[in-house]
Amino acid sequence: MRREKQAALKEVELFVLDMDGTIYLGDELIAGAIEFMQKVKLTGRDFILFTNNSSRTAEFYQQKLAKMGCQIGKERIITSGDVTIDYLKKWYPGKKIYLMGTPLLEESFKKSGVNLVEQHPDVVVASFDTSLTYEKLDKICRSIHDGAIFLATHLDLVCPLKDGFMPDCGSICALITKSTGVEPKYLGKPFPETMAMILAVTGYKREKVAFVGDRLYTDVATGVNNGGQGFLVLSGEATLDDVEKSDVKPDGIFTSLAEMALYL
Repeated sequence: MRREKQAALKEVELFVLDMDGTIYLGDELIAGAIEFMQKVKLTGRDFILFTNNSSRTAEFYQQKLAKMGCQIGKERIITSGDVTIDYLKKWYPGKKIYLMGTPLLEESFKKSGVNLVEQHPDVVVASFDTSLTYEKLDKICRSIHDGAIFLATHLDLVCPLKDGFMPDCGSICALITKSTGVEPKYLGKPFPETMAMILAVTGYKREKVAFVGDRLYTDVATGVNNGGQGFLVLSGEATLDDVEKSDVKPDGIFTSLAEMALYL
């Protein structure tokens, strides 16, 4: 087993690390997370952090990690919100966009030049909106009924917390879809747009990239479905029972980043 795990990690040059459930839970680091990142650098490899949690920005996560004793440059942090901004600027430049999101995400969209509007949008974007109101839900549903294109930052159903879970973007989108009959185009993990952005930002070849996280259907799937690798850590959402039931099969399974570091 040890030899198999070492072999699986041998060709990886860039680790794309999930955050919620992988590096931390709530406001507490998961044991061994910092040591894993240090070991990656010591072995001549690299890492970036990628979270599907679009309620915050890279700057926020940089500060959150710093408070936990983990110093990471914001250039190493990417969110599904960033992938969405990149997608909008590429495919819908200048179009009117309604964003159902937190104030932090709205600020990020505006700084990036996205044309945010409150009325008659061409495109609507759903996200993990912890400031969600019924008025926002009504507005996004009415806009979709009126013909707006429906996008979503990511498909996670729940966000892991130290004491459980809370509803995430995918669950909010399920409500919107039930109301409108329209499924969104999801971005973030596990979709090709995420892999494409990471390759463009880092310059690595996809076969040298490994996604690491606690979810099979997002973290692991991004790697195995898009020409890279996917490794599961059992420190968050997924369990071994989930692996047995899933069509997504990880290239390796570890209890946490702490165990993973032993095989680098």
